[in-house]
Amino acid sequence: MTSTLQPVRAAEVEKSPGRWLALCVLVLAVLLVAVDATVLGLATPYISEDLQPSGTQLLWIGDVYSFVIAGLLVSMGSLGDRVGRKKLLLVGATAFGLISVLNAYATTPEMMILARALLGVAGATLMPATLALIRNIFHDPRERSLAIGVWGATASAGTAVGPVVGGFLLEHFWWGSVFLINLPVMVVLVLVGIKLLPESRNPAHGPWDLISVTLSLVGVIALVYAVKEVAAHGASGEALAAGLLGTGALFWFVRRQLTLPTPLLDVRLFRNRGFSGAVLADLFTVLGLSGLVFFLSQYLQLVQGRGPLEAGLAEIPAAAGAVAAGLVAGRFARRFSVRAVVSAGLAAVGLALGTLTLLDRSTGYPLLGAALLVVGIGAGFSFTVTADVILSSVPKNEAGAASAVSETAYELGAALGIALLGSIVTGVYAGFTGPAGTPAAAHDSLGGAVEAAGSLPGPTAEAMLDVARDSFVDGLAIASGVGAAVLLATAVAAWFLLRGRRLES
Repeated sequence: MTSTLQPVRAAEVEKSPGRWLALCVLVLAVLLVAVDATVLGLATPYISEDLQPSGTQLLWIGDVYSFVIAGLLVSMGSLGDRVGRKKLLLVGATAFGLISVLNAYATTPEMMILARALLGVAGATLMPATLALIRNIFHDPRERSLAIGVWGATASAGTAVGPVVGGFLLEHFWWGSVFLINLPVMVVLVLVGIKLLPESRNPAHGPWDLISVTLSLVGVIALVYAVKEVAAHGASGEALAAGLLGTGALFWFVRRQLTLPTPLLDVRLFRNRGFSGAVLADLFTVLGLSGLVFFLSQYLQLVQGRGPLEAGLAEIPAAAGAVAAGLVAGRFARRFSVRAVVSAGLAAVGLALGTLTLLDRSTGYPLLGAALLVVGIGAGFSFTVTADVILSSVPKNEAGAASAVSETAYELGAALGIALLGSIVTGVYAGFTGPAGTPAAAHDSLGGAVEAAGSLPGPTAEAMLDVARDSFVDGLAIASGVGAAVLLATAVAAWFLLRGRRLES
């Protein structure tokens, strides 16, 4: 009997138009994750008002998903190489949809944090599997570049679709409805994916080393937690202990991979300067952007008074720019060079973030929309080309693990960015001086201040909200400036690290 897990022969895949139909299924998985990430930011003011989390709990709701997914991505990418990428993708998509229901019906901040963590476990199966399947389905380098561009463009489109659909739902239903939109996408993905996706795995795989899985999970989560605690509360014994635990676990993980005959992750890949440069570019790009992404919806709604649908529509230029850039990024990288396209893209994002340091409560949309468009174009060029570099740097049988490294950098950057830049915003915000009678809860978050204003006399509430909004905007402007500095420094580093690197023709 022929195993369904045997790799599809290259000739069969290349000649069959089914590879493009398979890509359509894969981008549904990307859409699932992108929509979920964007609707969370849009729903944050409503979650804050309903569940009344503290400022720290609100940050955990925003970043625990990234913590967990970052800790599991390498393990799940390697698992897909072993048991079958299609199988892992479909199981993960099913779990992602079902756990979204738990997110929708969370009744306490603690329950919401747990639901986001569980969603991270399911989400860790999706992105590495999609990129690994692309690597195994598209053998022609130019076709693969286009497929990666479509993959990235879909993620960007999801960031546009999510806020618009989510905004519509928030204006007509309760906040939990934004998580339920994952269900129809999940159903289509699974039913169609069973028929269209080819199965593939590494035929020379070894056992799935549970010690390595544990070390990577503990190492990443402990290290990110330590950074988050230091950023939010300053140095402490608990943060130091977590940092030492994470560093020690990751050191042990690397040492173990070098001794295993079939490692969970071939860490020797990082000896390739192009591979390492692409991974670092992704990590620091997302780090510089994530604080802005997480707090932008709150700025549009709670500071400028836009409705959720209007706020969602206001964020479309970033997604539109990323879609357009992603589809042509491979062609530009071949015509010019990898380092030119990546560095220019990162520099453009950095300069656009720099303009956001000028934000105030009355900033007009033309400036904000133009900045978001440039952010999208720059990020679209950079992320698409670095993903292509990472995938083309490894044999196709190791595509899952390599893809997981790329996604780990992305999620780790998101977690660190929300922790560091988010802590800047919340730290500056919490220091505002309100009028007499301002409740302590108003200092936890801007959503908390809006909620508290409902129980205060009119003049007191208005005065409190004025200073609270000004303080929030000050924090967002400072975080944008820090993000701009990170992006510009990353652009310079990418210019040197990606020197001589070219995409396959």
